[in-house]
This record gives sequence, C-alpha cells and structure tokens, in this order.
Amino acid sequence: MFPNLALAYLFLYICIALVVVGVILLFAMKMSHNGKQRKMAWYESKQRDYFTYLQTALTENRQLKLPPGKLAPLERRVIQNKLIEWIDQFKGEYRDKLIALCRESGFVEHDLKELGRLRYGRQIDAAYRLGGMRCPEAVPGLMELLKDEKPGPMAIMIARSIARSTVRQGELKEMLEVLLTKGKSIHHLAADILLETSMDTSKMLIELLEDPNPDFVKVGLVAMWGQAVPEVMPALHKLVGAEQRDVRAEAVKLYLSASPALRDETILKLMQDADPEVRAEVAQALGSKHASGSIPLLRKALRDEDWRVRYNTAESLAKLGEPGFEALCQAAVQGTSVEREIAMQQIESTMQHTGTDHRAVEQMIAHNKKRLLYDRYFGSPIDHRTSKKRTGVATVGGDYTA
Repeated sequence: MFPNLALAYLFLYICIALVVVGVILLFAMKMSHNGKQRKMAWYESKQRDYFTYLQTALTENRQLKLPPGKLAPLERRVIQNKLIEWIDQFKGEYRDKLIALCRESGFVEHDLKELGRLRYGRQIDAAYRLGGMRCPEAVPGLMELLKDEKPGPMAIMIARSIARSTVRQGELKEMLEVLLTKGKSIHHLAADILLETSMDTSKMLIELLEDPNPDFVKVGLVAMWGQAVPEVMPALHKLVGAEQRDVRAEAVKLYLSASPALRDETILKLMQDADPEVRAEVAQALGSKHASGSIPLLRKALRDEDWRVRYNTAESLAKLGEPGFEALCQAAVQGTSVEREIAMQQIESTMQHTGTDHRAVEQMIAHNKKRLLYDRYFGSPIDHRTSKKRTGVATVGGDYTA
C-alpha cells in the first residue's frame, strides 16, 4: 500500500512541476512577445522620417534606397512590413518602385530562403511576405506548400500569395484546382482570390466558363460579378441552359444583369424553367428593365407555385407604370386566391409609397394616375392610416376560399 501511495505522490509532484514550468514558459513567451512589439513600435517611430522620404520620393524620378547605416534584423522587418502595406495600397508605377526596393534591399532573397526552411512557422511567414512583395519566382515553392497544407485559413493565405505573385495563367489555374480541393463551398472565396492577380482576367474567365469542371465554372461565374467583360457573353449564354441547377441559376442572374435587352423567346424559355430561383430572377429583371411588353407573362406568373416568383412578379408589375399597376388591380379583383393576396399587398404598398413623396411633377402625375385606377377598381382612395376591409375585394390575410 505504501509504495503505491509514494508513487501517487511522485506523480502528483511531477504534474505540479509540469504545470509550473508551463506557466513560466507561457509568461516568458508573453514577455518576449510584448518586448518585441515595443521594440518594433520604437523602430517604426525611429524610421518615421524615412517613411516620409519614401512617400516623397515615390512621386519623383529617382531610385528608392534603404536608410543609411546597418539595420537590425527587427528594424529591417519593420521597414519591410511598411513596404508590403504600401504595395497593397498603391498601383502602377508607385507599386513597381516599392517592389523594386524590396528586391534591391534583399527582402525577397531572404524570404525565398525562409520558404525552403523546415520550420513550418517560418515557411508560412515567408509565404505571406512573398505574396505581399509580388514575387513570381516564389510561385513553385508556394504551390508545393499549398498542396501539403490542410484546409483552413493558411491554405487561403498561400493561395492568395500565389495569385498575387504569378504572371502565368497556367499557374493561376493550377492554384485554383488545388484550392478547390480544400473545401466544398469555397467558390466565392476562390473567385475573390482569383481577382487578386495583376494579370488580365478576361481570357481566364472565358476558359473557366468553358471548362467541363463545374467547380471552375462556378468560380468563373462568381468572378464575373462586377466585371465588364463583353467577350464572355457567348459562354455565359450557353450556361443559361446548363444541366447543373446551381450553375444555371447563377448564369441566369449574370445574364439578366449584363444583357441590356432580352429577346421574347429567351424570356419565355426562362420563365418556364423548372428551377423557381431562375423564374424569380427573370420576374425581377423584367421590372428592372421596364419590359412593359412582358405584362401578360408577368400576369400569368402571379399564379406561380413559388412565393418568390409571385413576390418578384408583383414588384415588377408595380414598376411598369400605369399598365403594370392596372394588371395588379385586375389580379386583385378577378384573380385566384394567391393572385389576389400578393396583388393587393403590392397595390397597398405602392399606393403608400408613392403617396409619401410628391417632390417631382412626374411623381405626382404617376401617383395620380394610379390613384384613378385604384378608385376605378376599388371605389375609394386608400386610407394610409388604417387598413380597412372592403366588400368584394381581397385583402392580405383574408379568406380566399369562398
């Protein structure tokens, strides 16, 4: 019994000793980190005049140089961090000058060596800095690091560094292929990383949209938002009829937002799509594009089984002036229960909205025309203060089974 008790006490003392050592190490690491931060802040204050010189020299036709004299390693790191910060902010000639200074100062060469080290932490730090300095020769090493990296924030950072550094379209696509294996729902993030490149992305977008790999297509579609690339419109038009539901829906959204005019056969085909998301997008686009010729089609869409389609359809009809508003009134009086509900809801919303702002003459005229239509169908002006039920007219939340 006593030997077992002694062994238990020994184990307890060892555990206490390990805890004490761990606390001491954590405290020492914290003190070291705080000391390093204070020293970096001091170096940044020391080099304030040098940073002012750089900002002035950027606008002049002269070569940038490091401060005179020998710099401490931490002091060089402070200067490098500031250069990387400015490289992200500036473009064109200013950025090129800062990148050249990073090379001439030995920052690029040092981090290329760090990227080949065995210590993971030093590799990651070097990968971030090399991407910040737009270093093309670092791409092969970064690619190998990305392939070995587990899914997570570090993989995203390495991929972003590759996109910033590469000058070859093949390397950019290879990076996307590896990155897309790091997560299932990463297409929006991959598109954001793709647009970090300094290369012209128009050819790349066309290649992605025409690729048989649906993941590449999804990245290309997301990257298209906010990009004015007329060359991709033929490829985008083909994707409107894609088999994959999510690809087709995203392609339709882009196609509707980019196409200034839609042909009748295209509108009819899209409004008959099996995907309610596609039908809802088309219904919304028809109002935004002021396609008054589509009022009969929108009138029919008020009976759609999907509530999003009905809601967008009612909103679009309200945007199509007097003819669209009259179609809503007809639906509220003569339509089925679902038509009457959404139509009356939109009518009351439209009347309340247009009745609150009479700053422009055109708005007053449009409002008065709608009020006349409202009076013709419902008998009296809408009361903005209270929602009164009217005999024979469906109101929101009423009984439409009779």
